[in-house]
Amino acid sequence: MTLRTHRETLTFAHPFTLSGVEDVQAPGSYTVQTDEELLEGLSFLAYRRVATVIFVPLRHGGPGSLQAITVDPRELADALGDGGDRSGTDHQP
Repeated sequence: MTLRTHRETLTFAHPFTLSGVEDVQAPGSYTVQTDEELLEGLSFLAYRRVATVIFVPLRHGGPGSLQAITVDPRELADALGDGGDRSGTDHQP
């Protein structure tokens, strides 16, 4: 199975919440990672998303401590809203 990883920085203009996370997240920039697997047996290249993860600060961790939370990309888009920004994309095959 061939995986590729895509990282981007999402900047949230307003506080937001996500399923599976108790705390409200502060506005700011967050790294989001998407893993995709190659669909084999096709006559063209195609990938299927297998995971989307956002890295949020740990409430009780030290500076720079992050927690990886698996999220639905649609929920991220809703949380990003109109005031957000997508930047810093990076593909890693």
